[in-house]
Amino acid sequence: MSFAEKILSLRTGARLSQEGLAEKLDVSRQAVSKWESGVTLPETDKLIYISNMFGVSLDYLLKDDVVVKPIAHGTESLDRVVLRFLGSAQDMDSLSKILIDVIQDGVIDAGEREKLKGILEVLDSIIESIQDIKLKIIEE
Repeated sequence: MSFAEKILSLRTGARLSQEGLAEKLDVSRQAVSKWESGVTLPETDKLIYISNMFGVSLDYLLKDDVVVKPIAHGTESLDRVVLRFLGSAQDMDSLSKILIDVIQDGVIDAGEREKLKGILEVLDSIIESIQDIKLKIIEE
C-alpha cells in the first residue's frame, strides 16, 4: 500500500475530513488532497505528527511493503487505541484482494505462502488492538 492509500485509510478510519486533518496538522486541505492523490509527501515534522496521531510507525507510513505495526502504546489513551484499531481494520479491503489473488488458481506456492504470512501479521495486529481496547475499557 502506498503512502497516499495509507493516509486516506487512516484519515477515513478516524472519521476525519480532509479539512479536519488539515486543521490538526496546520496545513491546507489542498495539501492533504495532494498527499492522498500521491502528488506530494508531507514534510518530516508533519510525518512525525501523523505517525504519533494515528499510532503507526514512520516505516509503515513511508514503506509500501510494511504492514501495520503500531508504535509502543503502554500509556495510550482509549481513543488513540480505537484509532489504531480503525486504521488497521481499514487494511481489510486490501487483505481481501490479496487473499483472492492467492487462492484464485487453487494452488498456494511459496510466494503466496509469504503473502498469507503477511495477512496473518495484520490480523494479529488487529486482534492486539481489540485486546488493548478491552484492557483500556476495564481500566477506565
